[in-house]
Amino acid sequence: MNCVGVLWQNGRNTFEATQADGAARAARIAAEAGVERFVHISAIGTDADSESEYARTKAAGEAAVLDSMPDAVILRPSVIFGTEDGFFNQFAGLARLTPALPLVGGATRFQPVWVEDVAEAAARATVGDVQPGIYELGGPRVATFRDCMELMLGIIRRRRMLIDLPFFVANIIATFSQVTAWVGVQPLLTPDQIKLLRKDNVVSEGAQGFEAIGITPTAMEGVLESYLYAYRPYGQYTALSESHKVDT
Repeated sequence: MNCVGVLWQNGRNTFEATQADGAARAARIAAEAGVERFVHISAIGTDADSESEYARTKAAGEAAVLDSMPDAVILRPSVIFGTEDGFFNQFAGLARLTPALPLVGGATRFQPVWVEDVAEAAARATVGDVQPGIYELGGPRVATFRDCMELMLGIIRRRRMLIDLPFFVANIIATFSQVTAWVGVQPLLTPDQIKLLRKDNVVSEGAQGFEAIGITPTAMEGVLESYLYAYRPYGQYTALSESHKVDT
């Protein structure tokens, strides 16, 4: 199974090296070794003609995998959430520090998917319980970027302004934000991510998904509170504080 990918480029860890060349090498070596089943984790939005280098190299990686392993299973998840995710955790962390959260592409739609559902799909494919092909994996709810942030803020009990940034302003900020990548620190935003945020990140009409694998995806509302509670004003003791206010 190959699940290597990057959201931002740093040194030798470029999109081309990790998502295109890396995937090609992994599949080729697997084929040469006589491996019968190969699972590749890609992403919804993969597009060989995309303006985004991330999306183009994901497409190149898929093509290379299928060239060496025609019967591979390719999984394309939407935004993944879970205990250590880089989506809800990142913005919840910002909400502890700032009075407002800037949104780039607030109307862009996502279909957040639980990491354990993606892992289960990969596990079933690894043991041969999934037919070869491409599967787009999204959760049961389609939500805009703004919807996701409002849900997150409600869970962490914080009121923050959500400010929609025009794409041209976001591009300026992203250009300067990339400076942090030079020292190995993840940028808050990159120009390539802005290109991705211009398009919805949801399961395509007619695409195979969880149903074809026999999995019922988990709603994010049932999982987010299990780890985002840490960002509440009193962390794990917030519920106790709230109940005390009600009692008094």
